[in-house]
Amino acid sequence: MNSLFAFIARQRAFIVFVLLEVLSLWFYFKFNNYPSAIYFHTTNYYVAKGLQLQASVTQYLNLGQVNAGLAAENARLNAELTTLKGQQVPTIINYKADSTVAARFQPIVAKVVKNSIVVAQNNYLTLDKGTADGILPGMGVVSPTGVVGIIRGCSEHFSLVTSLLHLDPPMRISSQVKRSGEIGSSRWEGDNTEVVKLFDVSRYKSVKMGDTVVTSQLNSVFPGGIMVGTVKKLGVSSDQTFWDIDLKLATDFRNLSYVYIINNRLQKEQEQLEKTIQAK
Repeated sequence: MNSLFAFIARQRAFIVFVLLEVLSLWFYFKFNNYPSAIYFHTTNYYVAKGLQLQASVTQYLNLGQVNAGLAAENARLNAELTTLKGQQVPTIINYKADSTVAARFQPIVAKVVKNSIVVAQNNYLTLDKGTADGILPGMGVVSPTGVVGIIRGCSEHFSLVTSLLHLDPPMRISSQVKRSGEIGSSRWEGDNTEVVKLFDVSRYKSVKMGDTVVTSQLNSVFPGGIMVGTVKKLGVSSDQTFWDIDLKLATDFRNLSYVYIINNRLQKEQEQLEKTIQAK
């Protein structure tokens, strides 16, 4: 305490000076309208900037939660849209799909916790959902923009996805040119992570640059109508029988955060029935 008093005694002139300066400034802004207004607006400006910065930081920290909520909402809307699509087959008059069949695809939101993207390799993704969430090997996986891959293995809380960018064995996706309805199969060739090939489309069928290619109805893993890509290169194969087609992938595999695991609730029933035919 004595040291404090000694310090004040030594610095009394400076302390009195500071106090008088503060007092004079207070009187200046208190009894002069223009400087007072300037001070008011200036302090409000910087306070507003500080609050804006605080709000931006808070919003950034909450982005993960916001994205998870949006992914869940998209999953719900996708399920409703898939059901509506399954009920409509415009080429058959008065046809209406069984409600159970139409609603068989159920999307489940999952977060990508690991992603390997290596040209000319077998690429995988790890998701934060497993058998505890009802996930099983063989389920399809899609992103908000297109096809991703198929579940290869599961633990209780994680799943391993064989990416569409996979060579051994190569993954084939039953695909359809949306404009003309022509069926083929999409497969990655290993040389570009943004491009896949579309095979088995007759050169005598209508295909144009920029055509949209989606999943077909001819598989039990993916719902029909999921984006695969768009035609970016079109030529004729060496055997002159089929188109040589390059597709620009709809899914950006380098920037996957959330995906949807597609649970086909009737997949096992369908595949067991098909196996009985193959066994004969």
